[in-house]
Amino acid sequence: MAFLVARKPGLLFVLSGPAGAGKTTLMQKLMKEFPEVVANISYTTRPARMGEENGKDYYFISQEAFEEKIASGDFLEYVKLYDTYYGSSRRWVEEQLAAGKHVFLVIDTQGARKVRANTVVTSIFIRPPSVQVLRARLWKRQTESMEKIEERLAWAEKELLAAQEYEYQVVNEDVEMAYQVLRSILIATCHKM
Repeated sequence: MAFLVARKPGLLFVLSGPAGAGKTTLMQKLMKEFPEVVANISYTTRPARMGEENGKDYYFISQEAFEEKIASGDFLEYVKLYDTYYGSSRRWVEEQLAAGKHVFLVIDTQGARKVRANTVVTSIFIRPPSVQVLRARLWKRQTESMEKIEERLAWAEKELLAAQEYEYQVVNEDVEMAYQVLRSILIATCHKM
């Protein structure tokens, strides 16, 4: 286990990339190595997939409850994607940063734009080596129908175009190499004055 430069408040990062790019795997490795790193758990209105747990993978809430949270300003960012809402809790992020944690918002490109427009943030985009590799990864997961996979791939093409808006782009062809690049960005950012 490694430790980073202690800072209060902590630093805010945005991590984006298409479904299947490896964001979750890379974040798990980062949090395991660095106890000061935390990742948001988004709120969503979509139903849980097999094996997903409320409060661990997402906070699963109704559309009505989500819209109430929008109206009361509870979200740092939120988007509607595939007719489903996703959002990050403003209070949770603020509490974690105040405690000196380095917060990674694992969010899509729309949400990232909102965060970058209003907050000081380091933005990182995780790229698959190709759309063909991405298709194979999504198919291998076996969590969605082919129709849903094609929908995600169509959206991925738009997200890949938005990658140029990010400070860093990490190609995840080899997960260990991609992880070394990601951890280097984290360490360097923590040492920035």
